[in-house]
Amino acid sequence: MAPILQVKNLKKTYEGGFEALKGVNLDIEEGEILALLGPNGAGKTTLISTLCGITIPTSGQATVGGYDVQHDYRAARGMIGLVPQDISLEPFEKVKNTVGLTRGLFGKRRDDALMERLLKQLSLWDKRDSKVNELSGGMKRRVLIAKALIHEPRVLFLDEPTAGVDVELRKDMWEVVADLKKQGVTIILTTHYIEEAEAIADRVAVISHGEILLIEDKDKLMSRMGRKQLKIELREPVSEVPDALKGYDLELADDGAALVYTYDTHADRTGITRLLADLSAAGIVMRDLSTRQDSLEQIFVSLVKEDAA
Repeated sequence: MAPILQVKNLKKTYEGGFEALKGVNLDIEEGEILALLGPNGAGKTTLISTLCGITIPTSGQATVGGYDVQHDYRAARGMIGLVPQDISLEPFEKVKNTVGLTRGLFGKRRDDALMERLLKQLSLWDKRDSKVNELSGGMKRRVLIAKALIHEPRVLFLDEPTAGVDVELRKDMWEVVADLKKQGVTIILTTHYIEEAEAIADRVAVISHGEILLIEDKDKLMSRMGRKQLKIELREPVSEVPDALKGYDLELADDGAALVYTYDTHADRTGITRLLADLSAAGIVMRDLSTRQDSLEQIFVSLVKEDAA
């Protein structure tokens, strides 16, 4: 089965010569959650705008469900739901009317059962008769999601959906996204909150300067690129790494109260057993041991730094 969304050599150059997209290639499978990560100006919003028909590409091709986003615009757009970064809603309109109008714009008949189910799923049912200007920022963002889903799209774009939302509401929205995935909705998420990608994404794509640097299964990416560190807490602090241990990749931490050893989990040998023996031989007494894996955020930062170098 072909991917539900296919992007082939997509480019966008603005007047003045700025290249926002430099030949992006991307395949997204039906029902997956893809996190699109990148710094400000990387091309995330331009890519989404182009796929949604808001921005016209300079060259290349993109299809949604087999429909070309330029030549079969109406069919392609009907398969897409978009939750933009900016909250732009009619302030004096009721929630249910705001959401219902969007369904009508896509040429679909009124469906009260769907409206009720969707608003309840987004914790908006009790606010259905409230005016938009009476809602909190988080609730307004939920209204945007309801508007994006009311015409029953197969692909949902979430462009910084939890920007300005408190931590508790952000986690609630993660649950909404997980429920949508269970229903078979394909989700493309752009975010500055790396923990969102780490919590809910199936795959991660990193974009920088208009180019996709990497796209990979999230767990495989962290396994392949994540370093692991062993933190050795000492009973007595040291001022420097002893000469007998200079051959190891050790760093002093906590004002000399700990040594941090970085190693590759996929190597034939980690060197930990030999390190601990040499520590004992050097007369250094351990108080405790702990390990940690690089987070997705650390991996992302390292990739972008490499691209900028």
